[in-house]
Amino acid sequence: MAHELAHVRHYDTRFAMLMATMAGLIVFACDAFWRIIWYSRGGSRRSSSDKEGGGGVLIIVLIVLAVLLAIIAPIVARMIQMAYSRQREYLADAGAVELTRNPLGLAAALQKLGDDDEPLVDTANRGTAHMYIVNPLRKMRDAGQSLNTMFLSHPPVKERIARLLALAR
Repeated sequence: MAHELAHVRHYDTRFAMLMATMAGLIVFACDAFWRIIWYSRGGSRRSSSDKEGGGGVLIIVLIVLAVLLAIIAPIVARMIQMAYSRQREYLADAGAVELTRNPLGLAAALQKLGDDDEPLVDTANRGTAHMYIVNPLRKMRDAGQSLNTMFLSHPPVKERIARLLALAR
């Protein structure tokens, strides 16, 4: 409970909203760039003889750049968003220690959650997994996939426990 109160105390909901807005703006900018290129040449309205004029190489370079940005920018924006989210989780853990003055108790609670082989939910999916403290997806656990990826919103439980134990020293 102290962890969630620390999220409220640190305005993490507002921060997450700002990060989602930033990611949306990056995607919007890529889409706008693509549309500017398309409509600056007149789209499909011009005849082929008009398109063969000067600037053909520049247009090809801009189209390649637009395609690359359309593919890479949303992925990078999501990675940045999740990296900040993981840092906010560490901050909430530290805030919980500040509220409870008991890092060993918080570490023990995380350890119990991390050791649970049988999650209580069977209906969790990738869209709702970020709402859980420990990854509830059995397929990922059973496959032995690393949970320390750039697209997860929560850091691995072992790293969180290690940081809490470091605070106890």
